[in-house]
Amino acid sequence: MKVSMFITCLSDLVYPKVGESIVQLLAKYGVKLDFPAMQTCCGQPAFNSGYWDEARGSALTLLEAFEDSDFVISPSGSCTSMIHHYYPKLFENDPVQLARANRLVEKTYEFTQFLVQVLGVTDVGAEFPHKVTYHPSCHGSRLLGIKAEPMQLMQNVRGMELLPLPHAEDCCGFGGTFAVKMCDISGAMVSEKSDHVLETEAEVLVGLDMGCLMNIAGNLSYRGKPVKVMHLAELLAEGVKLAHERA
Repeated sequence: MKVSMFITCLSDLVYPKVGESIVQLLAKYGVKLDFPAMQTCCGQPAFNSGYWDEARGSALTLLEAFEDSDFVISPSGSCTSMIHHYYPKLFENDPVQLARANRLVEKTYEFTQFLVQVLGVTDVGAEFPHKVTYHPSCHGSRLLGIKAEPMQLMQNVRGMELLPLPHAEDCCGFGGTFAVKMCDISGAMVSEKSDHVLETEAEVLVGLDMGCLMNIAGNLSYRGKPVKVMHLAELLAEGVKLAHERA
């Protein structure tokens, strides 16, 4: 099967290790990722700001980039949910492009959902001897229904103590353009989220969306708190490497 990586803007430009970790993990199961170079932003910032024509242009580029892929996987629940929920809306008056959008929706998965639902993998053989807490990002959990998949993967990491995050379902306050337009409210929300992270006494905060993790990491750093922030793919890849070294 031809599996393509939709890397997303933040992971591509700011956190490339996330994509590298996904490549390493999927290689364990014989999945060689294709990377269409013409891919671009999913269009979510423009869409959320009301610029639907501009968002439609970005969406058309992705439809072309992944036209021949059997599966498309992404490290971001937010960008994946943009495709799933709003691409059909963008092309509702264009039957030809709507059909292409629906085909992309059917084959596009967030990373943990692809691992668990498509490959049937819940234990990657990782070892990570640290205290970890998990932040479930809004778009992934509420729009894509990502709940069991990351928990199954984390519960099978040997040596890791998974600590519950108080009020985990609360938004971190990022929300893309929301953090710019409503910066005071956003700042208060991320401060509250960071308080809950610190309450767990975890060494590591893990999640599935680098936008949220970047926001929380920035607040923790500003406050001088030594909590490491990682995408779940990074944690699993690092844990697999550690397990191999110890074996």
